[in-house]
Formats: sequence, structure tokens, C-alpha cells
Amino acid sequence: MSNNDTPTGTHCCDRMLVELGRGCEHTTRYECPDALVEYLSNFDEYGIIVHDGGSSIVQIIYCPWCGAKLPESKRDRWFDELEARGIDPLSDEVPPQFRDASWWKQQR
Repeated sequence: MSNNDTPTGTHCCDRMLVELGRGCEHTTRYECPDALVEYLSNFDEYGIIVHDGGSSIVQIIYCPWCGAKLPESKRDRWFDELEARGIDPLSDEVPPQFRDASWWKQQR
């Protein structure tokens, strides 16, 4: 699954879809000044890209274009699930199913 797709295949509005697809010849979206938002499928989380040379985002809970409430982040659950398996994501290899939405889609 690419970062431009939610597990259901849709976003809150067409403008969000356009913005998530925006980019250019840069290596990553975080380097591209035209890329404003990011969707992290493993956390089911949207954010505004911080263009400071890193790869961080500021989480948003409402769409800046249509005002829809975005899904609640699963970031805390992600860390809890890994901890329950004895995995430290800062020092251990993260299993493939935890690198995208697979882990939480299976738990629904």
C-alpha cells in the first residue's frame, strides 16, 4: 500500500487526495516544498510536513480543506503492540506487517 492510499482506498475529499499525490523530482516528499501533507498508513495518521530537513509531521485531526474529522491516530496502539511482542522499534527490526496498515486492519 502506498502512503497515498488509506486501507479503504479513499480519503476525506478529492483535495486531500490531490495534496497527498503532490510532489516533484525530490527523493522524498519531505524534501519537496510542494508536498504539504502526509498520510502514514501504519498509524492511520495525517499530518502537515515539517520542512526542516527531517521527516517529521505535525499531526492534524481535521482536514484543512473540507473540515472532515480524520481517523484517530493508532500511533500509541502501534507502540503498545510492538512492546507486547518484546520489540523495541528504536533498536529492533520492525516486522513487515507493522510497516503499513496490515497490523491494525487485521484487528478490526
